Amino acid sequence: MRVDHHRMLDHALVGGTGLDPRQVEALAARFPAVRAEVRRRTGEGEYGFTALGGQEAAVAEITRFAEGVGQAHDHVLVLGIGGSALGTRAVLEALRGPGWNELDDEAREFWPRLTVLDNVDPTSVAAALRRIDPRRVLVNVVSKSGGTAETMAQYLVVRAWLEEALGSGATRHLVFTTDPERGALRELARREGIAALAVPPAVGGRYSVLSPVGLLPAALVGVRIEDLLRGARRALAAADTDEFTAHPAALWSGLQWAADTGLGRHIHVLMAYSDRLRAVGDWFCQLWAESLGKRVNREGAVVHVGPTPLAAVGAVDQHSLVQLLVEGPLDKTVTFLGVADHGEDVAIPGRDGLPAELAYLAGHTLGGLLRAEREATAEALARAGRMSCLVELADLSAESVGEALMFFQLATGYAGAWYGVDPFDQPGVELGKRLTYAAMRRPGFV
Repeated sequence: MRVDHHRMLDHALVGGTGLDPRQVEALAARFPAVRAEVRRRTGEGEYGFTALGGQEAAVAEITRFAEGVGQAHDHVLVLGIGGSALGTRAVLEALRGPGWNELDDEAREFWPRLTVLDNVDPTSVAAALRRIDPRRVLVNVVSKSGGTAETMAQYLVVRAWLEEALGSGATRHLVFTTDPERGALRELARREGIAALAVPPAVGGRYSVLSPVGLLPAALVGVRIEDLLRGARRALAAADTDEFTAHPAALWSGLQWAADTGLGRHIHVLMAYSDRLRAVGDWFCQLWAESLGKRVNREGAVVHVGPTPLAAVGAVDQHSLVQLLVEGPLDKTVTFLGVADHGEDVAIPGRDGLPAELAYLAGHTLGGLLRAEREATAEALARAGRMSCLVELADLSAESVGEALMFFQLATGYAGAWYGVDPFDQPGVELGKRLTYAAMRRPGFV
């Protein structure tokens, strides 16, 4: 993976509206303290996701399950919300492609289809249950707490649907991913003999994609989860340095923090130049927003900080958002998420008699056009004095995707230290959960 940040600096921008060398020097001077804080808090158990590069026992358990019970089903249905679903979608689409479920059995090499229900919209849930055969489905219910209202409502609906078709055999079509000891799902698993995998207690939902939360669905559709974790270890190794400019995650997050707090660039756009990475943008938005948007800092002082993440897709959003990015308010940074080798390409053929304004396309490829579009957009932003950088994956392999996911998690953890906030709590979300509970218990509420 390659990180190129030079267009975040003022010398690369027309008008000098980026970070100047003194601001970067200030980041480098503060970095030892930031790194020491992250190390200390990691030792105290806060940065639990950094231990996910190993997991030999979990990988063995998941592999046994996927190769055993998992082979008896031709559809996997994941029930979850937020971190219990977004990471699974990101991995599935990145490594199996957005059209996976449309392929026939042979094209999928007889791996199951996979559907993620990440909302309680009744039209989506009802449509999925009409489409899926309950006799051939494995339902993965994902909730670390075991009490997430949306996920447990989905579970109750799907459990009744399974029982209507299968009777007492419904439990053989269920697997829970939840806390190893506590919560309603763990209690149900013990009581009814339902298979269950553990979410490591030190890993929060939005950091859980490389835990059994994301690894089990990935293994069930044939993704080599060992390669995902090998890529994660590559990102962790790159972060094992005390040199600021050689630490990709700390450098990228530090530049974003400085742009936000020092230059008013409060909106951070992640623009993926690959349809297969589209869902990574949605996953990143939760990770960045929920981790950094905080009312109080570590000392309890009211600060109301946090950048606003925005996901975009190139070249699609060059025909929608880019006008705003180039000429709108000077309040954004853009990170282009690119791929050096897409693994396949499509030639653009020529035709006799093409008008001159179309002839330039002939003899090139769609991949070449996509790369040219990305580079042109970055240059257009620079000429308009707008900051951007590039995070480029080598390819779309499981190893590269695992590296990118761990990179953004590390960057978010370091951003918490730059902002001085706790990147692992979510008190605003918890308040909404309590108010939902109160509303559902109100007399007469349907």
